[in-house]
Amino acid sequence: MADKPIVIVGFVATALSAFAQILPDHSVIFVEEPDVIRKRQVRDKIAGAGLVRDLIAWEFHLPGKADEFHQVHGDLNPAAVVPLTEYATPFAARLAERLGLPGAGLGAAQILRDKELLRRVSAAAGIANPEMVRVDGPADVLDFLRGGSGPIVLKPANRQASVGTQVIHEPAQVEAAWASCVVQDEGVYVPDRVMELRMLAERYVEGSEYSVEMLVRAGDELFVNVTGKQLFPGPRPVELGHVVPADIAPELAGTLAAETRRVVAAVGFGDGIVHCEWIVSDGIPYLVECAGRFAGDGIIELIQRAYPVELNRAYFALMKGEPLPEVLPCRAAGAAAVRFLSIEPGVVADVRGVEEAERAAGVVHCDVSIAAGQEFAGLRSSWDRVGDVMVTADNPAQAQRLAEAAADLIRIEMRPAERPAELATAAS
Repeated sequence: MADKPIVIVGFVATALSAFAQILPDHSVIFVEEPDVIRKRQVRDKIAGAGLVRDLIAWEFHLPGKADEFHQVHGDLNPAAVVPLTEYATPFAARLAERLGLPGAGLGAAQILRDKELLRRVSAAAGIANPEMVRVDGPADVLDFLRGGSGPIVLKPANRQASVGTQVIHEPAQVEAAWASCVVQDEGVYVPDRVMELRMLAERYVEGSEYSVEMLVRAGDELFVNVTGKQLFPGPRPVELGHVVPADIAPELAGTLAAETRRVVAAVGFGDGIVHCEWIVSDGIPYLVECAGRFAGDGIIELIQRAYPVELNRAYFALMKGEPLPEVLPCRAAGAAAVRFLSIEPGVVADVRGVEEAERAAGVVHCDVSIAAGQEFAGLRSSWDRVGDVMVTADNPAQAQRLAEAAADLIRIEMRPAERPAELATAAS
């Protein structure tokens, strides 16, 4: 099986270095949407990468494309099929089914990809969910808001990275929130063709937020971690930071793991990894959403550093149907945290303190993705964060403190964006 390729659906640039440490050269075939390959210049990014055997352009977002791929590329004979992005999960699950390889299962992948379906299936299994309705316009949103107490969350049923999601507190906010949330342009990360728009409204649940990362074989848990999450202040629920493991009592960690196992069973998830998000309110975990893929935001690296554990290596062995290469730990030996950066709208005047942050205590990674002269439109989704700092420490509280301290060393000075001349004239 050593010379069989691994088909990875959805291109993620960081995978080139992360997977090169555990997979042999010339072993990976990426499958990505043609538009995304062009817009993200994927061929240039993989040029010279010893890990990559091939890149196949394929419209994998569309129904039936996994079966079509199986007919056209029946000679690939891969050792495993792995989804790296949210939109890749149904295609990867179906292709694995056709090839007789481990995978989530198409039914489970389709439920996890659709927040409305996941709400209905998990609620039927007795898992706590916020009250939810399908909404087709501002009038529906307004009716739902007025039909209960407290704020609501407007969100798409089938997007990623908090795109198109907003908390609404007052009726006067509904029209503007709808207009803003239905614009779900993910730029270079999605194909140019129009994606289906389906919107949901949910009762806002106030509480502490966590995610559970669970490695699963034939529906059974092999490894579990609970991550603590912080959000940026404001109406957009975008992650500000994560800490591994979550700084919580063992009893709560056990409850979150048990509820995640219930989600896995409810949707019929087979093989792979799930990233399941929860809000705990008055001691009750409410399901936010669950993804049948690797967690983003560097959470997998946090896990690998905090326990430590070679989770990537174990995952690929699982997906190839092989025995795991090591006994997986039950608890973390240390901690790790990531802190994300954002700025106010405007034009970047200067970026300072990055080198200081890189040298700060505990820092293992520091990146700022914006430079002087670039314009920033504001924080609307995870794609809009402008950098991050990752640290390791002896315990979660220390990891959070070190991440915050390092991030505070980075100073991004802004100036107002220049308005077009006609707007400036009208305003005067």
